[in-house]
Amino acid sequence: MRQILGVTLPFFALVLCGYLAAQRRLLPGSAIPGLNAFVLFFALPCMLFRFGQSTPLLQLLNPAVLGVYLIAALLIVFFTIAVTLSPRLGLRDAAFGALVAAFPNSGFMGVPLLVAVLGQAAAGPVICTILADMLVTSSLCLGLAQAGGAGGAGLAGGRAAAGRALRGALSNPLPWSIVLGAAAGVTGLGLPGPVQAIVKMLADAASPVALFTIGAVLWRSGDPAHRSVDVPDAALPAPAPTPLRQVAPVAAIKLLLHPLLVLLLGAAAQTAGVPLTPFELTALTLTAALPSASNVSLLAERYGADNGRVARIILASTALAFFSFSALAWLFDVRP
Repeated sequence: MRQILGVTLPFFALVLCGYLAAQRRLLPGSAIPGLNAFVLFFALPCMLFRFGQSTPLLQLLNPAVLGVYLIAALLIVFFTIAVTLSPRLGLRDAAFGALVAAFPNSGFMGVPLLVAVLGQAAAGPVICTILADMLVTSSLCLGLAQAGGAGGAGLAGGRAAAGRALRGALSNPLPWSIVLGAAAGVTGLGLPGPVQAIVKMLADAASPVALFTIGAVLWRSGDPAHRSVDVPDAALPAPAPTPLRQVAPVAAIKLLLHPLLVLLLGAAAQTAGVPLTPFELTALTLTAALPSASNVSLLAERYGADNGRVARIILASTALAFFSFSALAWLFDVRP
């Protein structure tokens, strides 16, 4: 356990540093979007490009890994909606709750953390989950959220939202950086020396800056003072705090049920003869045990959902994941 904590503690400590820096105004709120953009458009694509370049193509697009993970994600989405949908919590908010329950922070946190815990071979399974969540899970949940409207307009809106989400995922630099890295690895074409050095520098910055940014984004999402610049604060009522009963079940689904379901489905697939190795199943299960993706709160704000509830779920899952993820890695007898 001491070896595992020696790896996980610095990762979650950097998240805490970002949260405190934003809370204490050491990091201005206006700087957080720029920090997020640096990670999303520069540092993280370079890191994923390098992993894509050095990982065999069949590990990046492993059908067994993708199948087990996607089935688990879909089950988590529909189960979360079923247990949270109520007269007080409509389909839009239930769908965003399902998204935070099924979408781990595999991009900003998962790739560097799983590689640190399991070794570079973990990059392939984690990258599979990134592609699955960006292209399928998020598109489905955004479509369901928009389908919360009345009648056929709601269904049409849901289909349109799913299409927009898919187009947005395809315009995201992360999947394309994986594709370009895989293409470079397959063809054997390398980058010119100076360009390779720049990519390495940006990739090396990805992990610490991404973790710091997670903390800052979590604070910004949960800050009641964070308002649209077009609307005066005085014109807005103080938001009511989200009841714990709307937060705790979804956080528990994310941190406990999601990895358990992946583990059980993976074990069943192995029994059925699906070529899923024990290492790949361990990597998948630990990926599912990661906290919720922090960018879901930004999507909730954009789509008019209860962003306060989503932010509290993400914050709770991130704080508790230090203990649950470390304990699960210890149970798997992981030796960093």
